[in-house]
Amino acid sequence: MPLFHAASDEEIKRAGTTDIYFVRTEEILKAKKLDKISVVADITTSGLPNNWPWGVLSGIEEETKLFEGIPIDVYAMSEGTIFMPEDFRGFRVPVMMIEGAYGAFCLYETPMLGLICQASGVATKAARVRKAAGDKALLSFGIRRMHPALSPMLDRAAYIGGFDGVSSLSGARAIEADPIGTMPHALIIMLGDQVKAWKAFDQIIEKNVPRVALVDTYFDEKIESIIATEALGKHLAGVRLDTPGSRRGDFAEIVKEVRWELDLRGFKHVKIYVSGGLNEETVKALSAVGVEGFGVGTSVSNAPTIDFAMDIVEKQGKPCSKRGKIGGKKQVWRCQKCLVDVLQPYKQRQPSCPKCGGKTVPMLLPLIKNGKITTKLPRPKDIRSYVLGQLENVQLEKC
Repeated sequence: MPLFHAASDEEIKRAGTTDIYFVRTEEILKAKKLDKISVVADITTSGLPNNWPWGVLSGIEEETKLFEGIPIDVYAMSEGTIFMPEDFRGFRVPVMMIEGAYGAFCLYETPMLGLICQASGVATKAARVRKAAGDKALLSFGIRRMHPALSPMLDRAAYIGGFDGVSSLSGARAIEADPIGTMPHALIIMLGDQVKAWKAFDQIIEKNVPRVALVDTYFDEKIESIIATEALGKHLAGVRLDTPGSRRGDFAEIVKEVRWELDLRGFKHVKIYVSGGLNEETVKALSAVGVEGFGVGTSVSNAPTIDFAMDIVEKQGKPCSKRGKIGGKKQVWRCQKCLVDVLQPYKQRQPSCPKCGGKTVPMLLPLIKNGKITTKLPRPKDIRSYVLGQLENVQLEKC
């Protein structure tokens, strides 16, 4: 028996995490000699959590690894694409399309959906926080609230969504960067007081790590910030407020007081970081009063999943679909200036943008061809840059 309740790479790859009804479906299709019938399947969502106007697609790299070696074709939007559930006319927009013998990929629907539903939810929430924070620093602190097996995915999705860094060792490896963090309250308690802990950090931890003092353990945040300036002097790079909810009161006022006292003593260069219970609303409010960095955790790592679903829309070259879905192989065309999508049958010619009349580009691009990867997978930092560029053209809420 494994030590932890987590599926291995091998188990996921052989569809050992699928739902039983797909196993039974495969058995029936094979018995009836129907498993070789070719189909086209769309992956769409009917809407986004909390009425969000857009989402950020994540998990495509893992989809590539899942389907590699399976004799099917896969088309998908690029990882990091900002997508809307519907095109300009209200038709559901596929973010991915699978073509091939249904028996070849029948068992993979469950893991395939799981790989993009949760990661896209996390990336979307992270992008919303980034949009609210402007150019302020964002660090992913949320892995402690979730199963540790998920930490690389969670931190990677947060980074792709626009965060600047991550706290976990495994997440940092996933984004090809160094982990970022300050100190816990436990260090201060173990050393007996704040000053001993701050000085020990300064003495022992490598010099390239910024000296950010946690300033809310025993005393008022303003008082501890002043003590930190006296204890560390020019070595002090920042202070972090992780004040518990029962002590916050008017948190914006606390931040303003700390900023005043630091500036008054010649520590204008010392940055104020805040963590604990943050989301896009609180980040936006605290950015306005001088907070320069945020450690955001649970609201991102526990982001609502995006309910993607897979539906067969073509069988043996003929359109078919269940109620509520539209049949046929399709392509999504997007105006990159307006971010307006046009859904069309796959063989129809390229349309113009219905809003500005400009050129559109196809969004469902070849990912897998007969089981072989056909595209170079981008690095996390490049996906993040792609997301940040798109964020300039979207709003947090629907107009």
